[in-house]
Amino acid sequence: MKFLTNQIAALLGGTVEGDANAEVWKLCKIEEGEPGGLSFLANSKYSNYIYTTKATAVIVSKSFVPEHPISSTLIRVDDPYLAFAMLLKKYNEMQLDKKGVDPLAFISPSATIGKDCYIGPFAFIGENVRIGDGAKIYPQTYVGDNSQIGDQTTLFAGVRIYQNIVVGSRCILHSGVVVGADGFGFAPTADGSYQKIDQIGNVVIEDDVEIGANTTIDRATLGSTIIHRGVKLDNLCQIAHNVVVGENTVMASQSGIAGSGKVGSHCVIAGQVGIVGHIEVGNNVTIAAQSGVTRSFPDNVTILGSPATDAIKQRKTYVFERNLDQLYKRVDELEKKLAKL
Repeated sequence: MKFLTNQIAALLGGTVEGDANAEVWKLCKIEEGEPGGLSFLANSKYSNYIYTTKATAVIVSKSFVPEHPISSTLIRVDDPYLAFAMLLKKYNEMQLDKKGVDPLAFISPSATIGKDCYIGPFAFIGENVRIGDGAKIYPQTYVGDNSQIGDQTTLFAGVRIYQNIVVGSRCILHSGVVVGADGFGFAPTADGSYQKIDQIGNVVIEDDVEIGANTTIDRATLGSTIIHRGVKLDNLCQIAHNVVVGENTVMASQSGIAGSGKVGSHCVIAGQVGIVGHIEVGNNVTIAAQSGVTRSFPDNVTILGSPATDAIKQRKTYVFERNLDQLYKRVDELEKKLAKL
């Protein structure tokens, strides 16, 4: 689909400098610009490319002052990065604009399907399931009995939603996500074997949550595992039974929270972080990559290391560790001198 640069400018609340009727039909990097392409310049490190790019149009800041002639049409906006992000969102919405129920999908007669939904081939919708308006259920996705999927929520291909799960509105669950598998609950017995503890709770995912590919969220033993509004989970994360994750917390890949752990709102959890069970991490906490969190922490701290501790103290400890060999030599020499005395 083709658009004129003045149409793009109107959408972004910007102005056109150059050919207002130039046609664009694809998005591209400024260094890889091609005719018909629309790019952006937000980082001054890429400024040199604007003079050589072949992109038809480039989104720039209103304050940008060129030092050389530019062949591309400029679309001037307040914030080029946010403007391009808006275009990416619109482009993605157009690409994923699907509606209708494929005849190869299975929908239980007791299920309720909202308006303007998409349900792809080989999707399975169980008994008493409720699918909200505008939801998209991609091929080979399973939604178990008595589960709820909110308005405008997208479940990409191969998502597995077990029974009695609640997923809010405007959520995005990427391929391979499993919500509601049993929590890891086993009781040791006298003979050394393990007795399974049945997990009869559920998972509640609130609105505007995005969950990356192959991430797993276990159902509660009793009650609910809760992912609060606005949480963003990367690929390959593990959320165990009865965990609570606060609003607008983000977690990077290969991180996990053990059973009954609680993480506050607006936290940043970097990659490969492990949080033990039955502890509480406060609000606005930043946890550095590969940290092992073994105890509770209050609000507004940055922690790192394994076991994790205050970041400033831990960095000092790292300095000492790097110099241990020199310290050992100094102590050894002092002990020899003292022995001679």
